[in-house]
Amino acid sequence: MAVSCDPLFKLLSLEARQQELTEKQKLLARFLDENELDAYLICRHENIAWATGGQVDLHVGLLREIGVASLLITRKGGRYYLTTSNEAPRLRDEEFQGLDYEPVIQPWYAADVPAAVGKIAGRGRVASDDPTYGFPVHSLKPLRLELTEGEAVRYRWLGTQVAAAAANALELLRPGMRETEMQSMVAARLLEKNIQPSVFLTAADDRVRSYRHAVPRCASVSRLGMLNFCARRWGLCISITRLVHFGRMESELEDKFAAVAKVNAQLLHATREGATADELFSVAQYAYADCGFPGEEQMHHQGGATGYWEREWVARPTGAERVLRRQAFAWNPSLQGAKIEDTVIRDGDALEVLTKTPTLPVVETIVAGETYYSAGILLA
Repeated sequence: MAVSCDPLFKLLSLEARQQELTEKQKLLARFLDENELDAYLICRHENIAWATGGQVDLHVGLLREIGVASLLITRKGGRYYLTTSNEAPRLRDEEFQGLDYEPVIQPWYAADVPAAVGKIAGRGRVASDDPTYGFPVHSLKPLRLELTEGEAVRYRWLGTQVAAAAANALELLRPGMRETEMQSMVAARLLEKNIQPSVFLTAADDRVRSYRHAVPRCASVSRLGMLNFCARRWGLCISITRLVHFGRMESELEDKFAAVAKVNAQLLHATREGATADELFSVAQYAYADCGFPGEEQMHHQGGATGYWEREWVARPTGAERVLRRQAFAWNPSLQGAKIEDTVIRDGDALEVLTKTPTLPVVETIVAGETYYSAGILLA
Protein backbone atom coordinates (compact mmCIF):
# COMPACT_ATOMS: atom_id res chain seq x y z
CA MET A 1 0.00 0.00 0.00
CA ALA A 2 1.20 3.50 -0.73
CA VAL A 3 1.99 5.91 2.08
CA SER A 4 -0.91 8.23 1.22
CA CYS A 5 -0.08 10.77 3.93
CA ASP A 6 3.00 11.91 2.00
CA PRO A 7 2.24 15.26 0.29
CA LEU A 8 4.35 14.01 -2.62
CA PHE A 9 1.35 12.11 -3.95
CA LYS A 10 -0.89 15.18 -3.74
CA LEU A 11 1.44 17.83 -5.12
CA LEU A 12 1.82 16.15 -8.49
CA SER A 13 -0.45 13.99 -10.60
CA LEU A 14 0.51 10.41 -11.38
CA GLU A 15 1.13 11.49 -14.96
CA ALA A 16 3.47 14.31 -13.89
CA ARG A 17 5.42 12.03 -11.56
CA GLN A 18 5.77 9.42 -14.30
CA GLN A 19 6.98 12.07 -16.73
CA GLU A 20 9.71 13.08 -14.28
CA LEU A 21 10.78 9.47 -13.75
CA THR A 22 10.94 8.90 -17.51
CA GLU A 23 13.03 12.04 -17.96
CA LYS A 24 15.51 10.84 -15.34
CA GLN A 25 15.66 7.34 -16.81
CA LYS A 26 16.66 8.92 -20.12
CA LEU A 27 19.37 10.95 -18.39
CA LEU A 28 20.72 7.80 -16.74
CA ALA A 29 20.64 5.88 -20.02
CA ARG A 30 22.64 8.64 -21.71
CA PHE A 31 25.03 8.69 -18.73
CA LEU A 32 25.67 4.95 -19.17
CA ASP A 33 26.28 5.37 -22.89
CA GLU A 34 28.61 8.34 -22.51
CA ASN A 35 30.68 6.55 -19.86
CA GLU A 36 30.57 3.19 -21.68
CA LEU A 37 29.04 1.46 -18.65
CA ASP A 38 26.92 -1.68 -18.66
CA ALA A 39 25.46 -0.98 -15.22
CA TYR A 40 25.52 1.67 -12.52
CA LEU A 41 24.95 1.15 -8.79
CA ILE A 42 23.28 4.08 -7.00
CA CYS A 43 23.97 3.97 -3.27
CA ARG A 44 23.92 7.55 -1.97
CA HIS A 45 20.73 8.95 -0.47
CA GLU A 46 20.71 12.14 -2.53
CA ASN A 47 21.00 10.24 -5.80
CA ILE A 48 18.36 7.66 -4.89
CA ALA A 49 15.95 10.46 -4.01
CA TRP A 50 16.75 12.19 -7.30
CA ALA A 51 16.36 9.04 -9.43
CA THR A 52 13.00 8.12 -7.87
CA GLY A 53 11.41 11.56 -8.01
CA GLY A 54 11.70 12.01 -4.25
CA GLN A 55 9.65 8.92 -3.46
CA VAL A 56 12.31 6.61 -2.03
CA ASP A 57 14.06 7.39 1.26
CA LEU A 58 16.37 4.62 2.44
CA HIS A 59 17.56 6.25 5.66
CA VAL A 60 17.56 4.14 8.79
CA GLY A 61 20.80 5.38 10.30
CA LEU A 62 20.61 9.13 9.77
CA LEU A 63 24.37 9.66 9.79
CA ARG A 64 25.14 7.16 7.03
CA GLU A 65 25.63 8.36 3.45
CA ILE A 66 24.18 5.12 2.06
CA GLY A 67 21.01 3.35 3.16
CA VAL A 68 19.44 -0.09 3.45
CA ALA A 69 19.21 -0.67 -0.30
CA SER A 70 20.89 0.32 -3.56
CA LEU A 71 19.53 0.88 -7.05
CA LEU A 72 21.07 -0.91 -10.02
CA ILE A 73 20.46 0.55 -13.49
CA THR A 74 21.60 -1.45 -16.53
CA ARG A 75 22.35 -0.36 -20.06
CA LYS A 76 19.68 -2.75 -21.31
CA GLY A 77 17.01 -0.88 -19.35
CA GLY A 78 16.87 -3.05 -16.23
CA ARG A 79 16.01 -1.39 -12.91
CA TYR A 80 16.55 -3.20 -9.62
CA TYR A 81 16.75 -2.47 -5.93
CA LEU A 82 19.18 -4.57 -3.91
CA THR A 83 18.33 -5.09 -0.26
CA THR A 84 18.15 -7.62 2.57
CA SER A 85 15.37 -9.91 3.76
CA ASN A 86 14.64 -7.86 6.89
CA GLU A 87 14.20 -4.62 4.93
CA ALA A 88 12.40 -6.02 1.87
CA PRO A 89 8.76 -6.06 3.13
CA ARG A 90 8.69 -2.38 4.11
CA LEU A 91 10.61 -1.25 1.05
CA ARG A 92 8.10 -3.11 -1.15
CA ASP A 93 5.09 -1.59 0.65
CA GLU A 94 6.26 1.92 1.49
CA GLU A 95 9.17 2.96 -0.73
CA PHE A 96 9.03 1.23 -4.11
CA GLN A 97 5.27 0.78 -4.35
CA GLY A 98 4.23 1.84 -7.87
CA LEU A 99 7.81 2.11 -9.14
CA ASP A 100 9.12 -0.12 -11.90
CA TYR A 101 12.01 -1.67 -9.95
CA GLU A 102 12.59 -5.39 -9.48
CA PRO A 103 13.71 -6.47 -5.98
CA VAL A 104 16.91 -8.46 -5.47
CA ILE A 105 16.83 -9.80 -1.92
CA GLN A 106 19.63 -11.42 0.06
CA PRO A 107 19.74 -12.71 3.66
CA TRP A 108 20.62 -9.98 6.14
CA TYR A 109 23.49 -12.13 7.49
CA ALA A 110 24.96 -12.89 4.07
CA ALA A 111 24.34 -9.81 1.96
CA ASP A 112 26.89 -9.46 -0.85
CA VAL A 113 26.11 -6.48 -3.05
CA PRO A 114 28.98 -7.01 -5.54
CA ALA A 115 27.89 -10.63 -6.03
CA ALA A 116 24.29 -9.54 -6.65
CA VAL A 117 25.49 -6.93 -9.14
CA GLY A 118 27.65 -9.54 -10.85
CA LYS A 119 24.72 -11.90 -11.36
CA ILE A 120 22.84 -9.16 -13.21
CA ALA A 121 25.65 -7.34 -15.04
CA GLY A 122 27.86 -10.34 -15.68
CA ARG A 123 31.34 -9.27 -16.71
CA GLY A 124 30.12 -5.90 -17.92
CA ARG A 125 31.66 -2.60 -16.86
CA VAL A 126 30.04 -1.36 -13.64
CA ALA A 127 30.48 1.92 -11.76
CA SER A 128 28.86 3.47 -8.70
CA ASP A 129 28.34 6.81 -6.95
CA ASP A 130 30.07 5.53 -3.79
CA PRO A 131 33.25 3.50 -3.18
CA THR A 132 31.76 1.23 -0.49
CA TYR A 133 31.37 -1.84 -2.72
CA GLY A 134 34.60 -1.46 -4.65
CA PHE A 135 33.27 -0.20 -7.98
CA PRO A 136 34.86 2.78 -9.77
CA VAL A 137 33.14 6.03 -8.77
CA HIS A 138 31.39 8.20 -11.36
CA SER A 139 29.50 11.20 -9.94
CA LEU A 140 25.84 11.82 -10.74
CA LYS A 141 25.99 15.43 -9.58
CA PRO A 142 25.91 16.94 -13.09
CA LEU A 143 22.63 15.13 -13.78
CA ARG A 144 20.80 16.44 -10.73
CA LEU A 145 21.76 20.14 -10.80
CA GLU A 146 19.03 21.39 -13.14
CA LEU A 147 15.59 21.07 -11.59
CA THR A 148 12.63 19.37 -13.19
CA GLU A 149 9.19 20.95 -12.89
CA GLY A 150 8.30 18.27 -10.34
CA GLU A 151 11.31 19.16 -8.21
CA ALA A 152 10.35 22.84 -8.35
CA VAL A 153 6.85 21.95 -7.13
CA ARG A 154 8.24 19.91 -4.25
CA TYR A 155 10.71 22.67 -3.45
CA ARG A 156 7.92 25.25 -3.14
CA TRP A 157 6.07 23.11 -0.60
CA LEU A 158 9.27 22.46 1.35
CA GLY A 159 10.35 26.10 1.36
CA THR A 160 6.95 27.23 2.64
CA GLN A 161 7.00 24.70 5.48
CA VAL A 162 10.57 25.43 6.54
CA ALA A 163 10.03 29.20 6.42
CA ALA A 164 6.90 28.87 8.56
CA ALA A 165 8.85 26.84 11.12
CA ALA A 166 11.60 29.48 11.22
CA ALA A 167 9.18 32.40 11.58
CA ASN A 168 7.13 30.70 14.26
CA ALA A 169 10.17 29.75 16.31
CA LEU A 170 11.77 33.18 15.93
CA GLU A 171 8.63 34.96 17.13
CA LEU A 172 8.61 32.77 20.24
CA LEU A 173 12.21 33.43 21.22
CA ARG A 174 12.66 35.28 24.50
CA PRO A 175 15.68 36.55 26.45
CA GLY A 176 17.07 33.80 28.63
CA MET A 177 16.40 30.97 26.18
CA ARG A 178 19.37 28.67 25.64
CA GLU A 179 20.74 27.87 22.20
CA THR A 180 19.74 24.24 22.64
CA GLU A 181 16.16 25.33 23.37
CA MET A 182 16.19 27.35 20.16
CA GLN A 183 17.42 24.28 18.33
CA SER A 184 14.69 22.05 19.77
CA MET A 185 11.97 24.58 18.89
CA VAL A 186 12.98 24.49 15.26
CA ALA A 187 13.48 20.72 15.19
CA ALA A 188 10.04 20.01 16.64
CA ARG A 189 8.31 22.10 13.99
CA LEU A 190 10.26 20.46 11.18
CA LEU A 191 9.94 16.88 12.36
CA GLU A 192 6.19 17.30 12.75
CA LYS A 193 6.11 17.74 8.96
CA ASN A 194 8.54 14.85 8.43
CA ILE A 195 11.23 17.34 7.39
CA GLN A 196 14.68 16.32 8.56
CA PRO A 197 17.00 18.99 10.02
CA SER A 198 20.49 18.60 8.58
CA VAL A 199 22.40 21.70 9.82
CA PHE A 200 21.88 23.67 13.05
CA LEU A 201 23.65 26.99 13.69
CA THR A 202 21.33 28.49 16.30
CA ALA A 203 23.30 30.99 18.38
CA ALA A 204 23.03 33.88 20.82
CA ASP A 205 24.69 37.27 21.24
CA ASP A 206 28.50 37.11 21.30
CA ARG A 207 28.53 33.71 19.59
CA VAL A 208 26.58 35.19 16.64
CA ARG A 209 29.18 37.95 16.42
CA SER A 210 32.23 35.74 16.94
CA TYR A 211 31.65 32.69 14.76
CA ARG A 212 30.38 32.19 11.22
CA HIS A 213 29.38 28.61 12.06
CA ALA A 214 28.13 28.82 15.64
CA VAL A 215 26.78 25.35 16.40
CA PRO A 216 24.45 25.31 19.45
CA ARG A 217 26.16 25.31 22.82
CA CYS A 218 25.04 26.48 26.26
CA ALA A 219 24.78 30.26 25.71
CA SER A 220 21.50 32.05 26.46
CA VAL A 221 19.92 34.90 24.50
CA SER A 222 20.29 38.33 25.97
CA ARG A 223 19.75 40.68 23.02
CA LEU A 224 20.57 38.86 19.77
CA GLY A 225 19.33 35.44 18.66
CA MET A 226 19.93 33.65 15.36
CA LEU A 227 18.13 30.70 13.80
CA ASN A 228 20.31 29.42 10.97
CA PHE A 229 19.55 25.93 9.74
CA CYS A 230 19.14 23.58 6.79
CA ALA A 231 16.46 20.93 6.35
CA ARG A 232 15.53 18.35 3.74
CA ARG A 233 12.69 16.24 2.45
CA TRP A 234 12.45 14.13 -0.73
CA GLY A 235 16.23 14.65 -0.93
CA LEU A 236 15.89 18.41 -1.52
CA CYS A 237 17.64 20.86 0.81
CA ILE A 238 16.42 24.22 2.11
CA SER A 239 18.66 26.78 3.85
CA ILE A 240 17.39 29.75 5.86
CA THR A 241 18.61 32.27 8.46
CA ARG A 242 16.52 34.59 10.61
CA LEU A 243 17.56 36.85 13.50
CA VAL A 244 15.83 38.67 16.34
CA HIS A 245 17.13 41.59 18.41
CA PHE A 246 15.65 42.53 21.80
CA GLY A 247 15.75 46.23 22.56
CA ARG A 248 17.27 49.02 20.51
CA MET A 249 19.82 47.81 17.99
CA GLU A 250 23.19 49.54 17.94
CA SER A 251 24.03 51.54 14.82
CA GLU A 252 27.01 49.31 13.96
CA LEU A 253 24.74 46.26 13.64
CA GLU A 254 22.19 48.25 11.65
CA ASP A 255 24.93 49.23 9.20
CA LYS A 256 26.05 45.62 8.85
CA PHE A 257 22.54 44.39 8.09
CA ALA A 258 22.07 47.12 5.50
CA ALA A 259 25.35 46.13 3.86
CA VAL A 260 24.57 42.41 3.87
CA ALA A 261 21.18 43.11 2.24
CA LYS A 262 22.97 44.95 -0.57
CA VAL A 263 25.42 42.10 -1.09
CA ASN A 264 22.54 39.63 -1.13
CA ALA A 265 20.65 41.67 -3.72
CA GLN A 266 23.74 41.91 -5.95
CA LEU A 267 24.22 38.13 -5.79
CA LEU A 268 20.56 37.47 -6.61
CA HIS A 269 20.73 39.88 -9.53
CA ALA A 270 23.88 38.24 -10.88
CA THR A 271 22.53 34.70 -10.62
CA ARG A 272 21.70 34.33 -14.31
CA GLU A 273 22.00 31.42 -16.69
CA GLY A 274 25.61 30.99 -17.75
CA ALA A 275 27.19 32.96 -14.88
CA THR A 276 30.18 31.13 -13.39
CA ALA A 277 31.07 30.45 -9.76
CA ASP A 278 34.12 32.67 -10.26
CA GLU A 279 32.05 35.57 -11.63
CA LEU A 280 29.59 35.30 -8.75
CA PHE A 281 32.44 35.36 -6.23
CA SER A 282 33.65 38.58 -7.84
CA VAL A 283 30.16 40.05 -7.49
CA ALA A 284 30.29 39.44 -3.74
CA GLN A 285 33.83 40.80 -3.55
CA TYR A 286 32.91 44.08 -5.22
CA ALA A 287 29.65 44.39 -3.30
CA TYR A 288 31.36 44.14 0.09
CA ALA A 289 33.95 46.69 -0.93
CA ASP A 290 31.26 49.04 -2.23
CA CYS A 291 29.48 48.81 1.15
CA GLY A 292 32.65 49.68 3.06
CA PHE A 293 33.62 46.15 4.10
CA PRO A 294 36.38 45.12 1.69
CA GLY A 295 37.72 41.60 2.04
CA GLU A 296 34.73 40.16 3.88
CA GLU A 297 34.17 37.65 1.07
CA GLN A 298 37.37 36.02 2.34
CA MET A 299 35.93 35.34 5.79
CA HIS A 300 33.24 32.82 4.83
CA HIS A 301 31.75 31.27 1.71
CA GLN A 302 28.88 33.26 0.24
CA GLY A 303 26.71 30.29 -0.72
CA GLY A 304 25.86 29.01 -4.16
CA ALA A 305 23.87 26.29 -5.89
CA THR A 306 21.75 24.02 -3.73
CA GLY A 307 19.58 21.00 -4.46
CA TYR A 308 20.28 17.51 -3.16
CA TRP A 309 23.21 18.79 -1.08
CA GLU A 310 23.02 21.89 1.11
CA ARG A 311 25.51 23.37 -1.37
CA GLU A 312 26.09 21.59 -4.66
CA TRP A 313 28.80 24.18 -5.32
CA VAL A 314 29.81 27.54 -3.87
CA ALA A 315 30.97 30.76 -5.50
CA ARG A 316 34.76 30.78 -5.38
CA PRO A 317 37.76 32.16 -7.28
CA THR A 318 38.38 30.23 -10.52
CA GLY A 319 35.13 28.28 -10.01
CA ALA A 320 33.99 26.97 -13.41
CA GLU A 321 30.49 25.78 -12.50
CA ARG A 322 27.73 27.66 -14.32
CA VAL A 323 24.20 28.70 -13.45
CA LEU A 324 21.73 26.51 -15.32
CA ARG A 325 18.33 27.40 -16.74
CA ARG A 326 16.28 26.20 -13.76
CA GLN A 327 18.32 25.81 -10.59
CA ALA A 328 18.08 26.38 -6.84
CA PHE A 329 20.44 28.69 -4.95
CA ALA A 330 21.08 29.65 -1.35
CA TRP A 331 23.23 32.73 -0.87
CA ASN A 332 24.41 33.54 2.65
CA PRO A 333 26.37 36.82 2.77
CA SER A 334 27.43 37.77 6.28
CA LEU A 335 29.31 40.17 8.49
CA GLN A 336 30.08 39.45 12.13
CA GLY A 337 26.64 39.54 13.82
CA ALA A 338 24.65 39.93 10.59
CA LYS A 339 23.63 37.33 8.05
CA ILE A 340 21.00 36.90 5.33
CA GLU A 341 20.08 33.53 3.83
CA ASP A 342 17.17 32.29 1.77
CA THR A 343 16.64 29.55 -0.77
CA VAL A 344 15.53 30.63 -4.23
CA ILE A 345 14.90 29.17 -7.66
CA ARG A 346 16.19 30.95 -10.74
CA ASP A 347 14.14 29.84 -13.76
CA GLY A 348 15.30 31.75 -16.80
CA ASP A 349 14.60 35.42 -16.06
CA ALA A 350 12.28 34.62 -13.14
CA LEU A 351 13.52 34.56 -9.56
CA GLU A 352 11.36 32.89 -6.91
CA VAL A 353 12.11 33.06 -3.18
CA LEU A 354 11.06 29.75 -1.64
CA THR A 355 11.54 30.77 2.00
CA LYS A 356 9.43 33.90 2.30
CA THR A 357 8.44 34.85 5.86
CA PRO A 358 5.76 37.53 5.37
CA THR A 359 5.24 38.07 9.11
CA LEU A 360 8.89 39.14 9.53
CA PRO A 361 10.68 42.31 8.37
CA VAL A 362 11.82 42.55 4.74
CA VAL A 363 14.48 44.82 3.23
CA GLU A 364 14.00 46.07 -0.34
CA THR A 365 17.05 46.74 -2.51
CA ILE A 366 17.02 47.95 -6.10
CA VAL A 367 19.74 46.73 -8.46
CA ALA A 368 19.74 47.90 -12.09
CA GLY A 369 16.06 48.80 -11.83
CA GLU A 370 15.00 45.46 -10.31
CA THR A 371 13.77 45.08 -6.75
CA TYR A 372 15.13 42.33 -4.51
CA TYR A 373 13.88 41.34 -1.08
CA SER A 374 16.09 40.25 1.79
CA ALA A 375 15.09 39.08 5.25
CA GLY A 376 15.40 41.83 7.83
CA ILE A 377 16.07 41.45 11.54
CA LEU A 378 13.06 41.16 13.85
CA LEU A 379 13.08 43.86 16.56
CA ALA A 380 11.33 42.75 19.72
